[in-house]
Amino acid sequence: MSIFKLKINFEEADHQSIELPIAAGESVLDVCLDNGIDLQHNCGGVCGCSTCHVYVTKGMDNLEEISDKEEDFIDRAVRPRITSRLGCQCVVIDGDIEVTIPDQSDFMGH
Repeated sequence: MSIFKLKINFEEADHQSIELPIAAGESVLDVCLDNGIDLQHNCGGVCGCSTCHVYVTKGMDNLEEISDKEEDFIDRAVRPRITSRLGCQCVVIDGDIEVTIPDQSDFMGH
């Protein structure tokens, strides 16, 4: 099994960037949840909402292609960008990736 590097940056100033291993076939959401990183996932990670929205800053070509369904949900995300993906759909196929998790305090009720 191929293991790659996932670098996670956070928009929230009090969060430090972190590097974690990610295996081919694993999603960014899976790695976050396995490592205690609170990435919202209201639908349970089945591409049914937009709360696990992330920005891919490096390695977009190392991810599975974006689906029409995922694009529809990204359009509903808070502050979407051209580099937006859903964490549950960011499945690594080959190589390192880097993502930024947007400020999620809107979801947390802060």
